[in-house]
Amino acid sequence: MAANLSSFIAVDPESHFPIQNLPFGIFSDASNQTKRVGVAIGDFILDLSAVAWAGLFAGTPLEPHGAVFASPTLNAFMALGKPLWTATRNHVQSLLSADNPTLRDNQDLRSRVFVARATATMHLPVEIGDYTDFYASREHATNVGTMFRGKDNALMPNWLHLPVGYHGRASSVVVSGTPIRRPLGQRLPAKGATAPVFGASVRLDFELEMAFIVGTGNSLGEPVRMDKAEDHIFGVVVMNDWSARDIQAWEYVPLGPFLGKNFGTTISPWVVTMDALEPFKCAGPAQDNPQPLPYLREQQPSTDGAKHATAYDVNLQVDIKPAGHAEFATVCKSNLKYMYWSFKQQLVHHAINGCNMRAGDLCGTGTISGPTQDSFGSLLELTWSGANKVDVGNGGVQRTFIEDGDEVKMTGWCQGNGFRVGFGDAAGVVVPAPEIKFE
Repeated sequence: MAANLSSFIAVDPESHFPIQNLPFGIFSDASNQTKRVGVAIGDFILDLSAVAWAGLFAGTPLEPHGAVFASPTLNAFMALGKPLWTATRNHVQSLLSADNPTLRDNQDLRSRVFVARATATMHLPVEIGDYTDFYASREHATNVGTMFRGKDNALMPNWLHLPVGYHGRASSVVVSGTPIRRPLGQRLPAKGATAPVFGASVRLDFELEMAFIVGTGNSLGEPVRMDKAEDHIFGVVVMNDWSARDIQAWEYVPLGPFLGKNFGTTISPWVVTMDALEPFKCAGPAQDNPQPLPYLREQQPSTDGAKHATAYDVNLQVDIKPAGHAEFATVCKSNLKYMYWSFKQQLVHHAINGCNMRAGDLCGTGTISGPTQDSFGSLLELTWSGANKVDVGNGGVQRTFIEDGDEVKMTGWCQGNGFRVGFGDAAGVVVPAPEIKFE
């Protein structure tokens, strides 16, 4: 659809949800507490289960599949495959367009299919079977490696050859607005200590990430090829992979992250489709020294010598509202285009050994940091492992790591000509660790 397409629903130019976006989510409201599929448009949600009930999918490929929109997750819809994802979005765009009278001129019908977003409760959009988190930002990996191994050994030998990742915990992925409890675990009490103590993490951090959601999977033993990878990715969310740096530092050798990561991961409730992101493709970082192995090559030179667009221009921002204060302060501005390993490369590598991906699988990017200090996507980097403090506004309040009562809010958007294609917020307040007494 053209960028100048307009809707009969009034949409502010800074809204994340114009007709050019139409992200999918799961919602309920006071008048109908059933979880169901909706699409965000301006300040409203178009209830797709009500659209199906009203017969507005008649004569389209969606007509026999209307029941999927009454599901409490997007999994059944996603399993229908990319052609029907696209057909649904195109049909919804047509229903919402300013020149289509079907909903525009029927007030009774409009009252049945629209819900005010302010009155709705958003839920986890998918049933997540598996969650994998990658480490795909070169700037982030370089910063962390420099901190702990020195500049000359910042990147591990494999990093420029494959998307490094670890298997996370799907059960603790939560939707925006869910409080995050400070985790307990083992940590070293001071630099140079060799024996751990047990207690609440004192180095709680955020990680600015995005994540793609697998829409259709592959059979066990059958890899996903690069030229087919896009057909498997349904859409993208903003993600905060909360991290307890002190617990992580003690436990991660030799098998990697565990309790320092699996206590909570926050995602935004709206899933922005790859179709909506297509106009915002851009060139990603060069991958020519070294060039990836053939199965991972996505940047094929075109006839004019230019590189194909493999990245997305998504503005990302992190705000913190410190405990006891009313205002947020921005601590980081980054962009998805800085990510070294693309969504498709992450998926292809994940499945190259025959790993069977499934509808609803969540794959995080890892922290997305940019080239300047104000674009570093974690407090670990912003404070250089606690050596410095970050101003969080509100009369000079500063932080090295997150304190109880602090709220962290992440958001992302693509800037179009007079409109934004956005993701909404991924936000969470940190609450104190539970008190545990040992006899």
